Amino acid sequence: MKKNSSHPIRVVIVDDHLMVRRGLATFLKVFKDFKLVGEADTGESAIKLCEKLQPDVVLMDMVMQSMDGAAATRLIRKQCPSTQIIALTSFKDDILVKSALQSGAISYLLKGVSANELAQAIRAAHVGRPTISAEATEALIQAASQDVVPVIDLTEREHEVLILMVEGLTNTQIAARLTVSPATIKSHFSSILAKLGVASRTEAVALALRHKLAS
Repeated sequence: MKKNSSHPIRVVIVDDHLMVRRGLATFLKVFKDFKLVGEADTGESAIKLCEKLQPDVVLMDMVMQSMDGAAATRLIRKQCPSTQIIALTSFKDDILVKSALQSGAISYLLKGVSANELAQAIRAAHVGRPTISAEATEALIQAASQDVVPVIDLTEREHEVLILMVEGLTNTQIAARLTVSPATIKSHFSSILAKLGVASRTEAVALALRHKLAS
């Protein structure tokens, strides 16, 4: 669908670092065809904000506390299908790239991108054209040449927890859903990370999506 070019592109920034949000806000003010309409510092608040504002483009950090960028992207795209999301992160790991794109992000850029390159990516996303950084593309190509499905021995309960992690639930929410204590979920969480060979919730969710472990 062709976008109306007579109005500025309405942008929301999602990042858990205040200085990053301030920097991006300053960047947006330089361009007359962009309008910053909101900011969020968590995935949960980003979902509520986007549902309320229905922005054109979201600049989404991928690695955040609690709900990560991929989970937030998936839910925003479900609730706001006309909103395009640009994954903007410091990491070029192929698992994160795949996770972001599979969740519905139209573009994947590193935070070291130039102002003009980011501006062009926002304009492209607004009309439905993807932009993938060269580093992210290289990571995907390298991964494709050595992609082996890992053998992972999760218990039935750990698999249930992993599924809920992929859905974007926090440990506290998972505990409530499964009617167990948060301490129990924390123990399962630690075991899942160890068995997957990853160090964070974001990596665990990305690996689960990549190898379809949460189905």
